[in-house]
Amino acid sequence: MGFTFILLLAPQSFFPALAPLRIALLTAAVAVITHVSNRLSRRQPIVHLTREMWITVGLIGWAFITVPFSYWPGGSLSFLAGDYLKTLAIFWLLSNVVDTPARLRQVTWGLSLMAIPLAVTAVENFLSGAYIPEEMHQPVKRILGYEGPLTENPNDLALMLNLILPLSVALFLANRKPLGRALLLMVILLQATAVILTFSRTGFLTLATTVLLYLWKLRARTERVWAWVAVVLAFACIPWLPSGYLDRLSTIASIESDVTGSAQERWRDMVAAGDLVLKNPIVGAGAGLNALALNEERGPAWKVIHNVYLEYAVELGVPGLVLFLILLVSCIKNASLVRQCSALVPAFRELFYLAEGIQISLIAFAVAALFYPVAYQFYFYYIAGLAMAAKAVYEAENKQLAHDQHQHPTLE
Repeated sequence: MGFTFILLLAPQSFFPALAPLRIALLTAAVAVITHVSNRLSRRQPIVHLTREMWITVGLIGWAFITVPFSYWPGGSLSFLAGDYLKTLAIFWLLSNVVDTPARLRQVTWGLSLMAIPLAVTAVENFLSGAYIPEEMHQPVKRILGYEGPLTENPNDLALMLNLILPLSVALFLANRKPLGRALLLMVILLQATAVILTFSRTGFLTLATTVLLYLWKLRARTERVWAWVAVVLAFACIPWLPSGYLDRLSTIASIESDVTGSAQERWRDMVAAGDLVLKNPIVGAGAGLNALALNEERGPAWKVIHNVYLEYAVELGVPGLVLFLILLVSCIKNASLVRQCSALVPAFRELFYLAEGIQISLIAFAVAALFYPVAYQFYFYYIAGLAMAAKAVYEAENKQLAHDQHQHPTLE
């Protein structure tokens, strides 16, 4: 949780004296060492070799295998060792350390509370006119993001808030305390507002995906009133949308109408990326090198592909893309299975809601991934780690419940 706090809120950005200490790396290292020593002292396995973990091992293994064939072997190796392995380390920790209902609850509460300063910053930047300098004179002005590694860009800020939002909704539905519900409702409204203020088109599509999924899931449950309240509130707020927001959204369906040119540019890059995959479908250009490959395909621009699936296909070939897709689908299935199995067990009520939130967050990412260059970053792997954690929690709790019923038959 300390690492998550540093990752999202970046205290070193506000207190420069912390920067030389590399507190994120230090905190992650302490977590890894503590976990490993704890497991070894108890003579327990360091890694639960689940299906998803084997897929991940296969994915990173394939990435290293392709290094000698990449456009720049040294660059790929440096990227894998310096960036991707850190992401996978946190993925591994989450899936192994978050092994009780209390810990799963703590992580989701922590993420929801950490979303508050992220969302508040978006609102403050909009109200104060703190826009991206190079876009000040463009028809569409974009606010500055939060000063952190995962949220500095407004699009990235929208993605982070969209991934946390279903977890906040899950806590809201599971919570029965008025004060807790009021706080979570405020957090949910704040996150949704901040996503809108980023003027992120993908942010809107991802937010709409979350709303539609909850409308569908709550349609036959008593909580459906909250989903319809959200819809009514959304329509009521249309007249209060920021100037130019609806015009911005209209470019989703009409790429050529985007006056900024970003939609057309990204479409051309996707077409070029498709050509690259056809030319080199097996080993790809090498991990972290899609910008270099695009330079050779359509001319120097040093722009990355804004599509997670094409990132994997261009850099690791079709085998890399297939492995990632299997991992993504498997994590969604894990969350779905936990949700389904815990639905009729009163003792697992909170776990049911959390699994549902994780499932929706992963599906939301699957939609956002069509437009984001975040294949190896923490966004997906953090939520995927929570999906694996939810399955581990369910298995442990179900085993304990079965044991209690065996010891006390009257509980059945």
